[in-house]
Amino acid sequence: MAHPTIDIQSAFEGVCSLFNNLRAREKEQLFRGFSCSYYRKGEIIYRDGDVPKGLVCLTKGKVKIFKEGVGGRDQIVRMAKPVGFIGYRALLADENHIASAEALEDCIIATIDKSAFIKILQSNAPLTYHILKSVATELGMSNSRTVTLTQKHIRGRLAESLVFLRDTYGFEEDNQTLRVYLSREDLANLSNMTTSNAIRTLSAFANEEILELDGRRVKIIDPYKLERISDLG
Repeated sequence: MAHPTIDIQSAFEGVCSLFNNLRAREKEQLFRGFSCSYYRKGEIIYRDGDVPKGLVCLTKGKVKIFKEGVGGRDQIVRMAKPVGFIGYRALLADENHIASAEALEDCIIATIDKSAFIKILQSNAPLTYHILKSVATELGMSNSRTVTLTQKHIRGRLAESLVFLRDTYGFEEDNQTLRVYLSREDLANLSNMTTSNAIRTLSAFANEEILELDGRRVKIIDPYKLERISDLG
């Protein structure tokens, strides 16, 4: 099956919307080092240990960033939505990637050449500050998640993951169904628990009429109770 045609100009404009204070000549410079690729659901965008080739941006679809754990159990460390950067920590640190990125659904990934991006950062202080703020914000969220995944009980961890998914991706038109469809294994990997524990806890939430489950579709019936479980841990 052929990949759909990618509108490179629209993808580029979407990426540029993430940059503050980008000058016309800098946009031209970025465009010369700009490329787009199509990834099908389940395909790996980059792997743990890969050398970053440029600034990677998700322009369409959903992506999970995960670390392979002991015994084959993964830990999802981040969920990405469009339009947003992924994998830029390794690029800015001049290191290899320390996690892998996988398409959760069909995605369009844009890449800006590393040297072009670094040159602009070196000459555009407002843009550099903007990127620095993004990195600092993500670091804060990462630290918060680390505390959550080590200190909360299973119910609190899963409830927080569901609230996190709601806040990241939003709802379908019914304003209750999460607009992301994760396997039970992915939900477990996001919540730092075994798949069997995730299944049991989801079933308990359904029995308590906090959620309704339909395959991978999760409908939040009682958001107040879900948030309370998350807050209490």
